[in-house]
Amino acid sequence: MPIETYQDALDYIYSFIDPLRKPASSPTEAILNIDRIRALLRATGNPHVGMQTVVVAGTKGKGSTCVLIEAMLRAADLRTGLWTSPHLSSYRERIQVDREPISQADLVALTAQLQPIIDAFDPAPYGRPSTFDVGFALALSYFVARGVHVAVLEVGLGGRYDASGVMTPLASVISSISYDHTAILGPTLADIAGNKAGIIKPGVPTISVPQMPEVATVLEDEARLVGATLSIASEGGLDEPSGDRLPYPVPPIPSRLLGGFQRENGRLAVGAAMLLRRQGLPLDARAIATGLATAEWPGRFELVPRSPPVLIDGAHNGDSARKLAAAICTELRFRRLILVLGTSRDKDIEAIVAEIVPMADAVIITRSTHPRAMDLDRVAAIVRPHLRGPLTLAPEIGDALAQARALAGPDDLICVTGSLFVVAAARESLGLAVAD
Repeated sequence: MPIETYQDALDYIYSFIDPLRKPASSPTEAILNIDRIRALLRATGNPHVGMQTVVVAGTKGKGSTCVLIEAMLRAADLRTGLWTSPHLSSYRERIQVDREPISQADLVALTAQLQPIIDAFDPAPYGRPSTFDVGFALALSYFVARGVHVAVLEVGLGGRYDASGVMTPLASVISSISYDHTAILGPTLADIAGNKAGIIKPGVPTISVPQMPEVATVLEDEARLVGATLSIASEGGLDEPSGDRLPYPVPPIPSRLLGGFQRENGRLAVGAAMLLRRQGLPLDARAIATGLATAEWPGRFELVPRSPPVLIDGAHNGDSARKLAAAICTELRFRRLILVLGTSRDKDIEAIVAEIVPMADAVIITRSTHPRAMDLDRVAAIVRPHLRGPLTLAPEIGDALAQARALAGPDDLICVTGSLFVVAAARESLGLAVAD
């Protein structure tokens, strides 16, 4: 199939989705993921070799941390690459240079250029490339073509067997770790942390937020095992392995990323910048402060100034829902909370509901068009024991928002949450989506 249009490029990228592909059930199988992406990158000319990168893993906050680090690097007059997933409105959001999504024309040209190489890839040893693999290869090739100085890469899932595992980064960054994707990463926090700890590489400085004890132990053991330093971005400063605490060069508070939980991500990003400065990057206090002041990340505690106002946040597990609830209570003023909730089947819906539903005066359950969206009736059954107000079901997100507006007065707050897919659909309905 010749790739001539933007839709052709998207169709080709998504043609590698395999609904029958099962997650790796053993480390041996999982290692094939790394072997496969390494072989695919070799076929495309090894765009990752020699590339300066920062790799960010975690459960909550890794996307926000990525954009904060990217903004600091860009403020230091470095050309930046940014690879994140999933996207909200446009696939082009996943691949950015200097915070500009790849253009339709460039994605078409790049996909057409790599198509014969990808089509000739032998799947026998490792399996057919995934859509994520193809996108990762496209991103790295684009970064090389655009002369990127430093690329910030968000780990897709886990860390140890993610495509980013082929990189040797300048720094490894680990945001808050909590329960998510337990069917793939394991049932315990130690299992999940063990997978995410895979981004810790020999000799590569690593930084983490303060973690729960069982997570912290795993990260410390991994750093010791591979010979990496592990610093902690604490409230009081950067805690070094030597026991020293270094003050942050500027107050690590993001200006445009709202929500108290973003302060933890701000400290992590500033701490990462301090490590990168030791690696020779020109990240002075001005660049760090500018990055904190300018970084934006839609769909994360995004307050849309309407009447009534609409808060959009992609809280996707119990921990993120708890932090969202706390931020709503402490940082926003409203009379009643009207909750629009939609989740994916692979999330801990019970934990999300337990944290956010009891504070709502009314709940409207909706869903995205994504295949993983949870059925409304099943979400409703989980929600009902926690209700303290009316419950309605609205299959279309536009209708759900309309019902919320009909219920809400000017002093009330509408909150849309539960999954990034629902957040994306809500932003589109509100006219906030990136033009594709």
